[in-house]
Amino acid sequence: MKRVMIPIGIMLSSILVAALLLRSPTVVEEVAPEIIPVSVRVAEVRAETVQLHVESQGKVQASRVASLSAPVAGPVEWISPAMEAGGFIAEGESLLRLESSDYETAKARSLAAMQQAQAEASHASNELNRLQELAERRLASDSQLQDAKRAAEVNVAKLADAQASLRQAELDMERVNIRAPFDAIIQSRDVELGQYVSRAQTVAVLLGADEVEVRVPLAIRQLGFLDVPLGMRGELAAELAPDVTLKGFYGGEEYSWFGKLVRTEAVIDANSNTVQTIIRVTQPDAKPSSSGSSSNRKAKIPLPIGLYVKASIEGRRVDDLISLPRSVIRNNNQVLVVDAENKMYYRDIEIFRLEEDRVLISGGILPGEFICTSPIQAVVNGMSVQPIIEVI
Repeated sequence: MKRVMIPIGIMLSSILVAALLLRSPTVVEEVAPEIIPVSVRVAEVRAETVQLHVESQGKVQASRVASLSAPVAGPVEWISPAMEAGGFIAEGESLLRLESSDYETAKARSLAAMQQAQAEASHASNELNRLQELAERRLASDSQLQDAKRAAEVNVAKLADAQASLRQAELDMERVNIRAPFDAIIQSRDVELGQYVSRAQTVAVLLGADEVEVRVPLAIRQLGFLDVPLGMRGELAAELAPDVTLKGFYGGEEYSWFGKLVRTEAVIDANSNTVQTIIRVTQPDAKPSSSGSSSNRKAKIPLPIGLYVKASIEGRRVDDLISLPRSVIRNNNQVLVVDAENKMYYRDIEIFRLEEDRVLISGGILPGEFICTSPIQAVVNGMSVQPIIEVI
């Protein structure tokens, strides 16, 4: 009996409980899911005046290259110890001297010929004066007077020729001593002691030591960032020439030099679509400083010819540009703007210039707006964010 009644009682109890639960269900209120905004760094946009710089690089070369030739012929009698490749020669300093015995003899002969011509010219002049006096007294014929005039004129011409020959002989005597036409560095020496040198034969190649030049290529677009007149031929006026800072490594240390952009070449390179610009640097005094500090030594080192340097050319100043880190650019020409309701949207912008670490923006955003600077990946227009303002 118990085996039958117990299961029936359990079943009836379960039915009763189920009926009670169905008649009084628990109502659960619906709650919207809580959205936690993403925290992002933002920066306030500010318009400013930006000083542009144009970067490039090039190789240092001599501003002047002279192939020095012998003005006279003769064997080499003496060569300066400084006349070696890489040696420095000051303006007017002797480079080499040719044997002068032949020119001394020629000078002596020219001097003797001039003295003889002077004596003949003086005698002819005196004879002309005497005959003119006799002709006034009717004691000399016209033919004699004409002969005397002709003889005087011929002897004056001979004297002039003799004087010119003497000046040429003296000039040749001076030219046996070949001097540097300007402060120079010896690139090469082409003669040796005792060698016979012909007139106009090259004896050395000199490089100007006072100034050097750097040829740097600039893209066509980069020219628009410089404050120089386009299409101008020849060198720029001093007040128009932009300042240039050059940097290069020499002897394991980085040095700086300062120069001017003096001209641009008129021909555009068809292969690279660039224009070559010429930067001129006045070499500092290479004499050692009285104070032995390394900073003074660095400031006075001459710019070595053949060194590769980086050039930073001062460009024009542009007003009302917005400067931001380059990392804020999205999809090539967009930024993420955070509005007053802390919602983030994509915005198209006008890029004035892209630089290595910053972007210059000329339109599309206004001063006072906030730009997202965080490297966020998944972005939906209108998404809520928690901005954290930072100063850039």
